[in-house]
Amino acid sequence: MRALISLSVATLLLAACGSQPPAPEQNPAGVESRTPGAVKVDTPPVVQVKPEQIDPNSNAALRDPKSPLSKRSIYFDYDSYVVKDEFQTLLAAHGKFLAANPKMKMLIQGNADERGSREYNLALGQKRAEAVRKTLTLLGAREDQLEAVSLGEEKPACTASSEECWGKNRRGDMLYSGEF
Repeated sequence: MRALISLSVATLLLAACGSQPPAPEQNPAGVESRTPGAVKVDTPPVVQVKPEQIDPNSNAALRDPKSPLSKRSIYFDYDSYVVKDEFQTLLAAHGKFLAANPKMKMLIQGNADERGSREYNLALGQKRAEAVRKTLTLLGAREDQLEAVSLGEEKPACTASSEECWGKNRRGDMLYSGEF
């Protein structure tokens, strides 16, 4: 806004500095002499928002660490693409959010650990992403809001060769519009 005002003032100054002298006024208008008074500017009050006051259907809930919507990974058992019961409430929150925000899109990335062939891991990652997508549609999201892709073993969350690390890599990650 300041830049626009500065540009307008600069344009007016340049126009006033033209090379031709101004034509004399025939009947000059009278000029009033006024002294400016104090200008009152109302500043809006600062509003403190507590986490429990954040609307679960707003985009702010996606970034609030206390909101379930900030959790974006679903973990799977070895050689499985079945969504565990422990992730149903998390997926229900994301499904409800997507239903309340029809313009929002989600990319679901299916991942696998390093064990297995590249082709097998790509197929398993796709099945995991599709399982998350199907669950979200059953919980309120529209199909046109969701895209499921496989990353196979290409994007590990952990690189050590241990059961704990492999468990972190067997997942489906949910990314919202603007994050992918």
